[in-house]
Amino acid sequence: MALMADKGRYVGSAFITIPGEMRKRLWDRVQGKTGAPPPKGLEKQKAEWVKPGLVGRVKFLKGEQILRHASLKDFRED
Repeated sequence: MALMADKGRYVGSAFITIPGEMRKRLWDRVQGKTGAPPPKGLEKQKAEWVKPGLVGRVKFLKGEQILRHASLKDFRED
């Protein structure tokens, strides 16, 4: 599960549904990049926050303020 933010604002969570090799690249990318401050209001959430610089392509139900039934499909460096 990935917790997602947009411009530092929490927007919801997404299941990670990417193929094995891409999942390994994601894991390698986030190792050592933790330590970013959590988005406002989520300071107590049990998660490792990653420093900005990674952009995800997420599929989700539209029409809501936060992500619903979301899944991470792809990612890239920003």
